[in-house]
Amino acid sequence: MRKIRIGSRGSRLALWQTDMVIQKMLELDQGFDIEKVLIKTKGDKLLDVALSRIGDKGLFTKEIEKEILSGSIDMAVHSLKDMPTRVTAGLTIGAVLPRENPKDVLLARDGKGLAELPEGASVGTSSLRRRAQLLRVRPDLNIVELRGNIDTRIRRLLDLEMDAIVVAAAGVIRLGYEDLITEELEILPAVGQGAIMIETRDDDLELLQIVKRLDDPVTRAEITAERTFLAVLEGGCQIPVGCLGRVRGASLELEGLVSDLSGNKVFRDRLIGPMDQAGEIGVRLALTLIGQGASEVLDEIRSQGMNYE
Repeated sequence: MRKIRIGSRGSRLALWQTDMVIQKMLELDQGFDIEKVLIKTKGDKLLDVALSRIGDKGLFTKEIEKEILSGSIDMAVHSLKDMPTRVTAGLTIGAVLPRENPKDVLLARDGKGLAELPEGASVGTSSLRRRAQLLRVRPDLNIVELRGNIDTRIRRLLDLEMDAIVVAAAGVIRLGYEDLITEELEILPAVGQGAIMIETRDDDLELLQIVKRLDDPVTRAEITAERTFLAVLEGGCQIPVGCLGRVRGASLELEGLVSDLSGNKVFRDRLIGPMDQAGEIGVRLALTLIGQGASEVLDEIRSQGMNYE
């Protein structure tokens, strides 16, 4: 019987995701001896610093990846949106699980939607991407820096610290907070949002054979297009870049966005192509936005000291 050590962050959502993967692995084969190993990352420790000022790729993954490479653990479960676009040498994405709702949602006091929030309402988010797209629709909003796990963010809303918060639908749904959602927003989400991935060493062929049975080809194609789009732009979760891939039949539709921090200057377009050309679609869409002037906006943001993961 092989012992498989799985690394995970310690938040309730991370543990939910890891436990779900463990359950699916046991459904494949009861012959596994699985041990869960909790690892604290830099992103878990620096909760009083704005993400846009930390400037560290792999903020929520580096420490875990080091443990995989050292052999202390065999694999890890990550939220795909936390992953840098370039996979660390010696590691691989062994599986991408079926995606949850990838959208962002508004949780507001008194059940208000975005358009119903009072003028100057305070809205919590740590994401420059969300900030830019919200301000494009409602330039009067007061965007408040909001870090911490989902439970912490919701508690701050319920404690009346702000009028609303914007978070990923996937985490809200997975932790059973659906009743608090007041609106599913039409803003473009982060690359990989809503998807869970399994990371392993690329030479652990036995484990790769096991986890690849959990891989969902539809989600894999969607996130491949999104991550390629982001890689070409050389951006990360702390640059106002949004992207969403959707597989429909044998086709993949990819929509992408680059914005300045205020939401005044936005480059947005979409492409449709064959699902099996997901990477090429991502490259083409990124080059389309660059041709429209998106790279100048990103350069300007970086010059202001905003960093990206």
